[in-house]
Amino acid sequence: MNSNTSVIEVPTDLWPIADIFFQGLGNEVNLNNEGEVALLFRSFFLLYLVTAALAIITFKLGFARKLPLVKNIVVYSVLIIGTFLLTLILGLNLPIAESLLVAAIILGIYRLRLHKERSGRHQEQA
Repeated sequence: MNSNTSVIEVPTDLWPIADIFFQGLGNEVNLNNEGEVALLFRSFFLLYLVTAALAIITFKLGFARKLPLVKNIVVYSVLIIGTFLLTLILGLNLPIAESLLVAAIILGIYRLRLHKERSGRHQEQA
């Protein structure tokens, strides 16, 4: 690190989803270069959006209950803030987005099978 410039090192061993967004940065980001800083923020924001979307899908498929509007707003607000903190602290070092993707797929398959089983029971009763 030079005394005149501020440089952030970008890890090279990122998990696949994070690597997709951060691959154009190289190994270092010069904080004095506005273009590189903008690319760093854009990359982080895209990773955050993917992580937040996957967290919402996973929550909706596995844990969501019918709630009044105000409680729904509070729950999803806390989920979005928590996802931001998770992405900021752990997003580059741990496979957060990948884990949420796998969880969403498993919960989606479970919900599909549950729906088919319930509709099969309903048809037997009719």
